[in-house]
Amino acid sequence: MGLPHAAAMVVGIIVGASIFVQPTEVSRYVPSIPGIFGVWTMAGFITLAGALVCAEFASAFPHTGGVYVFLNESISPAAGFLWAWAMFWIVHSGIIAAVAIIFGRYLAYFFPLGDAGIRVAALAAILLLSFVNLLGVRPGSRVQAFVTAVKLLAIVIILVAVAMFARAASTFNRLTGHPLSMEGFALAVGAGLFAFGGWHIVTYAAGETRQPEKTIPRALVIGTLIVTVCYLALNAVCLYLLPLDRVTSSERVAADAAGVLLGNKGAATISTLVLISSIGVLNGMILAGPRLYLAVAARYRALHWLDGIHTRFRTPHVAIAIQTVWACILAATGTYRELFSRVIYTEWIFFALMTAGLMRLHRRPGYSPAFRTPGYPFIPVLFMTAALSVACYQIAANPLRSAGGLLLVVLGLPLYYLWLRKSAR
Repeated sequence: MGLPHAAAMVVGIIVGASIFVQPTEVSRYVPSIPGIFGVWTMAGFITLAGALVCAEFASAFPHTGGVYVFLNESISPAAGFLWAWAMFWIVHSGIIAAVAIIFGRYLAYFFPLGDAGIRVAALAAILLLSFVNLLGVRPGSRVQAFVTAVKLLAIVIILVAVAMFARAASTFNRLTGHPLSMEGFALAVGAGLFAFGGWHIVTYAAGETRQPEKTIPRALVIGTLIVTVCYLALNAVCLYLLPLDRVTSSERVAADAAGVLLGNKGAATISTLVLISSIGVLNGMILAGPRLYLAVAARYRALHWLDGIHTRFRTPHVAIAIQTVWACILAATGTYRELFSRVIYTEWIFFALMTAGLMRLHRRPGYSPAFRTPGYPFIPVLFMTAALSVACYQIAANPLRSAGGLLLVVLGLPLYYLWLRKSAR
C-alpha cells in the first residue's frame, strides 16, 4: 500500500457505521449543544494525539503487528502478548461484531428483518468480507479505497444539500441544556472515541506498506484530521435538522435527519451510506487483524499452526478463518452496547501503557525514530492521562460487567508465563 491507500484505510476504518449511531449515545450523557461539540472536539484531539504517538512508533518499528510490536519493543513481550490476547477475545473481534450488527440494523430499513434476520445479515457480511481478504491485500485495500471515496463523496453531498435546502430545527439555537457533569462528559467522550476507533489499525499492515516509516505517520495524521472535520460537520447536520431531544432518543439518528431533509428517499439514502460505511470498516478491520495474529505466531513456536500462509494468495488464511469464527460468535450472541462498552475500557488501558512505553524509549540510548511526536512530552502525557480517564470512567459506570471483561484479559498472563514464554523464538 502507498500513501493514498494507507490514508484511505485510516479514514475508511474510522468513518464507519458508528458515527451514524454514536451521536445519540453522546447526547444522552451530554444533553447540551455546546457540550456535544465539546465532546466531539475533545475526542478528535485525543485521537490525533494517539495517532502522533502511534506514528512515532511506526517510524521506529515499521513491522507488521502495530501496537503488539510497539508494546513488545517498549514494555515487554508479555505486554505485547496480552494486547494480542485482548484484541482477539474482546477488542478487534468485538468491533467487527458491533459494526456487523449495525450493518444488519440498517439493512432492516429495506427488508423486514427481525432480530434473527439482523444477526444473519451481520454474519453474512463478516463471512463475505473475510473471503475478499483471503484473496489478498490488494483486493482488500482496493475495496477500502473505493468505499472510502464513496463515503466522503456522500458526506460532502449531504453537507451541500443541508446548506442549500434545509431549515433549522426549532431548538438548534437553544444553546442551553442540562448541567454538565465531569462523569457525563467523560462517558460521552468515551462514546465518541468509539466512533474514532481503529485509527491505529493501519500500523498492523506495515509489512505490506511501501516505505512504512514515512507513509504510515503521514497517513495517520492526514486521516485523523479528515475524520475530525467530517464528524463535527455530521453532528452539526443532525443538530441542525433535529431537535436535541429527538437526537437523544433516536435509534437511527442519521436516517431521521435525512428523513427531515428529503423524506423517505433521504432516509433510504442515508441508510445506504451507513451500509457502505459498515462495509468499509469491516473490510479494514478484517484485513488488519490477522496480520497481528501472524506477528504473534512468528514469535512463539507453540503457535506455529497460526502462521499459515495461503500458497496461492499469500494471505494468513488460518488467522483469517479463526478471526471470522470468533467474530461471528460475538455477533450472534452479543448486543451492540455490550460490545462497544467492553471495547472502550480494554483498548484504552493498553493505549496508556503503549504511551508509557514511548516515554521509556526516549530514555533509551540509540533510539532515533524517523518521526518524533510533536510537543513531546506534553502530547504523550496528555494522551496517556486521557486514556486512563476514559477507561476508569467506563469501568466505574458498570463495574460488574467490566470486571468480567478485565478478568478475561488478565487470564492471558498465566497462559503466557506457563506456556508461551518458553517457546519464544
